[in-house]
Order: sequence, then C-alpha cells, then structure tokens
Amino acid sequence: MRTDVHRQPTTQLANPLANPLNAVRNLGILAHVDAGKTTVTERILYLTGTTHKRGEVHDGTTVTDFDPQERDRGITIFAAAVSCDWDGHRINLIDTPGHVDFADEVERSLRVLDGAIAVFDAVAGVEPQSESVWRQADRHGVPRIAFVNKLDRAGADLDAAVESIRERLHPAPLVVQLPIGTEDGFTGVVDLLRMRSLVWSGGDTDSYEEGPVPGSLVAEALRRRGLLEEAVAELHPLALEEFCAESTLSARTLVRALRDLTRTGEGVVVLCGSAYRNRGIEPLLEAVVAYLPSPLDVAAVRGAHGGAEQERSADPAGPFAALVFKVNSTSTGRLTFLRVYSGTVSKGEAVLDVGTRRTERVSRILRVRADRHAEVDRAVAGDIVAVVGVKAARAGATLCVPTAPLVLEPPAVADPVVSVAVEARSRTDVDRLVSALARLVEEDPSLVVRTDSETGQTVLSGMGELHLEVAVEKIRRAHGLEIGVGRPRVAYRETVARGVSGLVYRHVKQDGGAGQFAHVVIDTEPLEATRRDPGAGTDTDTHGRAADFAFRSTVVGGRVPQEYVRAVEAGCRDALAEGPLGGHPVTGVRVTLTDGAVHSKDSSEMAFRTAGRLALREALRAGTMVLLEPVVEVTVTVPDEAVGGVLGDLAARRGRVSGSTARAGTTVVTATVPLAELFGYATRLRSRTQGRGTFTARPTGYAPAPGSVTGAVTGA
Repeated sequence: MRTDVHRQPTTQLANPLANPLNAVRNLGILAHVDAGKTTVTERILYLTGTTHKRGEVHDGTTVTDFDPQERDRGITIFAAAVSCDWDGHRINLIDTPGHVDFADEVERSLRVLDGAIAVFDAVAGVEPQSESVWRQADRHGVPRIAFVNKLDRAGADLDAAVESIRERLHPAPLVVQLPIGTEDGFTGVVDLLRMRSLVWSGGDTDSYEEGPVPGSLVAEALRRRGLLEEAVAELHPLALEEFCAESTLSARTLVRALRDLTRTGEGVVVLCGSAYRNRGIEPLLEAVVAYLPSPLDVAAVRGAHGGAEQERSADPAGPFAALVFKVNSTSTGRLTFLRVYSGTVSKGEAVLDVGTRRTERVSRILRVRADRHAEVDRAVAGDIVAVVGVKAARAGATLCVPTAPLVLEPPAVADPVVSVAVEARSRTDVDRLVSALARLVEEDPSLVVRTDSETGQTVLSGMGELHLEVAVEKIRRAHGLEIGVGRPRVAYRETVARGVSGLVYRHVKQDGGAGQFAHVVIDTEPLEATRRDPGAGTDTDTHGRAADFAFRSTVVGGRVPQEYVRAVEAGCRDALAEGPLGGHPVTGVRVTLTDGAVHSKDSSEMAFRTAGRLALREALRAGTMVLLEPVVEVTVTVPDEAVGGVLGDLAARRGRVSGSTARAGTTVVTATVPLAELFGYATRLRSRTQGRGTFTARPTGYAPAPGSVTGAVTGA
C-alpha cells in the first residue's frame, strides 16, 4: 500500500476552541544544539499541512527560527510557539533553544508544557545539553518520548544512542522501531508494535510504503519485539499479568502500557528516523497522540491565595487562571504568551495580574504560529495562546478572573554568571538605551541590568557570552542604537570559610523624638557544615529552590519578640548583597540569632532590621571569607590529531580533564574549567583545529578561587 503522507487529508478541526481537552497536546521539542529540533518542528508543520513548503535551517527559511539573529547564526535562540492539527488533535508545540546560554527559555517553556519530544543525534547520542534539558524536564515532571534523529548520517547507530540514554539519563528506554538500512542506506523503519514496515521512497519525498517486515529483518524484529514485551512486563503490572498468562503481549496492551509508563516517567518510548530526509515524522506524530498526556491527564495546577493552597483543574467552566511564560515586544504591539490552566477568557474581558494587583483588559487573543497569528474569540483551559492588551504582566505572572484570585508558581530564574558594561555612543541616546534595556529585561528575565556603584556604568548580566552578544545585537538592530560594550566579566560570589560566635551588636540612635534601639547576638558558620545536621533544616528562595542562606533563632524567654526576629532575618538578607572581599554577593552562610534585648519604647522592626544588617556585615569582616568563581563543564570534540594541543590549552586555562572518548576519528574531551578562562576560547579552538573543533559548556556551580585570582579580583 502506497501512501502520500502530506497529501493525505488530516482531520481538520472546524472549531479548535470547541475541541475536547483530551484531544489537545501541549509539547516541546528538547535537545542539544544541532540535534535537529528545528528541522523536526518544520517537518511536523509541513506534514500537518500548516506550511506548504519545508523550511530549512541552512537556508534561513524556517518558521520557528524567524528572528534575524537565529537565521544568521543558524541556531534557535528564542522559544517559539506554533499550533497545528493532526488526526483530530490540536498540537501546541514549542521549539526550544539547545544552547546552554538560553536554558532559561527552556525552563519557562517546560513550566507550561504537558509533554515533550527529546531529540537525539544518532551519532553523538546523549550530549551535554541533552542531559541538562532532560534534568530540567525531570524537575517539572514532564513526560517525554525520544526521537533518535539523523540515522542517515555516517556513523549513525540506534543501539549506541539508546544505550547512552540508558546510561546517562537513567530511564527505561522502550524501543518501538527497528531501522531498515544504515547510514546512506536508511530507508525506513519496522514498527515493532504492529510488525509492519514503513519505507520511504527515494529522494526527499514524504511518501512512504507500508508493507510486511522485510524477510532479512524478520528474525531481528521478532527478537526486539520480545525484548520490548519483557521490558514492558517488568514495569507494568497489567502487562505482566498478560505476559505471564500468554507469554506475549498484544499490540493493544503494549500501547496502553507504553502510554501509562510514559506518563508516569517510568519508561521512555524511543522512535527513530531522519527529519531532514522526511523519514519517521508521521510515526512520531502518532506516538505524540498515543503516549503523551492531554491537559486532562495531568494533575490539577496548584496555587495559593491568602496563605491557603488551592487547586484548579483543567475545566473550561471553572474560574479563569493562566500563567504568563513569555513576553515579546513586536512592531505591532506587546504579545503576552499564556498557558491557560483553568476557565475561559474571551476577547475584551478584564483579568487580574495578581502580583501587581493591576486589572488588564484582553483586547485580542491570538493562536500563534511563530511570527504569524490567527485571531480567535476566546481561549479555554489547556490552550497556549498570545494575548494583546496586557501591558504590565511579566514572565511568571498569574492572570486570573478578578473574583477568584490565585498565584501560580512562577518558573525559576537562574542567577546570571557573566556581565558586560554597556554605554550609548552618543549622549542623546542615553535615554533610548535605558528604555531598550528595560524592554530587553522584560522579555528575558534571565538578563539583569544594574548600575555599578563605583564606576556608575550600566552593567548587563546574563547566562553566557553568547547570551549577552545576542542581547546587545538585539538592541542594535531593534532600536538602531550604537552602543559600546566592555569586556565580559564573571559573577563572583563570596562565602564563609570560618564563622564567628557570639558577635554582639547594639544599634542605638537618638535624634530627638522616638529613638531606635536593637541589641542582637549572632553566630555565623558555613552552610554546608550545618546541612550535615538533620535538624538544621533547609531554606528556600522565592522560586522554591534550595537557597544558599539559612537563618534560625535560638533565643529563649521572649527576649526578642518574633516580629523582631523576622526583622533581624530581613536585615541579614540585606547584608548578603555585598561581601567584604570585593562587594560580591555572599552565599553559603547560616546565621543563628542567639540572644538580644529590646527597649520598651525605642525598639521597632526597622531598628532590628538595621541591627541585623550591620551585625552580619561586621561578622563577615571578622570571619574568614573565600572568593568563589563560576565553573563549567566543557565538552570539546576535536580531530584525533589535535587532542594534544587541546589538552595543553585546557590545562593552561586551569581546566581539569575528567574523561575522553574516541568516536569515529574524533575525540570527545570532558573537563571542568573556570568560566573566566573560557572567554575567547571558541576562536582559539578553531585556530588549533583548522575550524574542525567544537565545544559546549554548561554551568556546574561555584568553586573556591585560587589566591592569585582572589588577589586580582579584590585588588589585595
């Protein structure tokens, strides 16, 4: 039987907004840079009839990489949302960046997704950023299916890629396909569930032939089908019952079990193909529909109001609640991207931004296809849409019906690690630069703008060199500004190596009228030491992440009232902004309030907050402090003959090599390197390897800086 996939009519939705929630899939495409995420997205859009021409990354004609910088650089920088219809289902798809500098775009996207396709290179397998985004999805509990791409490449090996998934990501990979042919001879797949073959015609056509399993692959297909059944039976109780009774599993039972295992995260369905050659995309879409959850299949979203936790289920008739996950300023206005979790919002309706207590009016609702939009009258629970008219809400804000306010947990925002000074070339452009930076930070919360207290310079901080390059170039292109940019600088931290005990601080101030009095006694110690104490507790920040500051009180007898204890804690947090070594933020410290005293008239929360701030500053100066520098894990892929020079260069950059792997004429070296030593490394690596070397880096945290670095940074 011959089928032309693209011309085959898919079930188009006459009214998408009336579509039942179980026919909606909100999913993202996740992967390492260059694994083929955007190409997979383009093939999905073409196959579903959303586009009528296949976009190519190398031609700069993709739908989702529509920003000029994305097309110039050939990478995805900004998460792009698209909607399409397939087999009666509405698929809301977000193509996410693969570069580590834009991990916050992935984080914000994962916060609103119900499922994901993880794309892996059939030659490289699991790469560093693949692992990072997989862990991000783990934190959000997002079910995934895996697509091993580029099976037509030289050196492609499905089994090796699957083994790397098993070893590095630790799920149970459940392979449901067997490739037909290898490398240039890859022509199709064997569907192990239905024991059929799907063979694509020659060239890059999207037509395929469905038929029996080729005779030369029957034995191997039966063997792999048996391994699949055994793996599923080990993980799924109902499948185990059938397997024990029948010694086999039916295709129906397999599909049901695979769906359950995918949604619980106990297993990951693995498919394969070549997106560039249009091979394997239709089975991938079928797997999306069959295995990934709808909004009805995920737990009700939780939020808080008035100190009480509430749940909102995916019910169009419930009170409206939505999370803002992206803001984009365009030439035609401000677009606010929402995931609607509950209720319905209509065009012209008023909504409440709970964080700012501001009421906004939704003037338009848009079904998004990257940089193109289709206006609709309303959006319901389970939808991902963009709205126009919301002027102040930022990423992470909750919009809801004014009569039923609720605050949803915002996406976590990582701390920036690299900074550059920026200034307008012309004095007349200073105000325009301030406005452009404000808009930039509004769109990307992982960027931070501040004024250096010593130099008066405007400092832009972000997640890496590329992140800042893109931000600066966006200002130049979008606003026509000529700006100067300083050398990149890393974001150092300071921590306590040895604390102090019993530091006494008295804050007494009398200027006439009511005075200020606060007496506190505090201990400080490294936080890591206290974490070994099971009773020490764990502090968290506003995003629910483990924080690097903890505070507790052991005051007895009511010598310091509870409201003043909270004020002391607030003052200590104020003091963490600048450490004694060089004014860098302080991390990794526990403060214990052990004693204190109050005055019947002159004590106040303000006085105790001031005392807490000044006491901790004095304690930090009295203790032993250590400068921390950000470190990254670098994965360098180079030709075998260039390995020696690359290793020497890494050693000169204070790198510590942790491993190397040979792979088809190249060597992959993994090392831990201080971030400050990596500035300009891309150019140096290209020159050492005649342009053939590549590298990726991902943050791994902070480490104590050597004395030479500490002296250079602090001027000591």
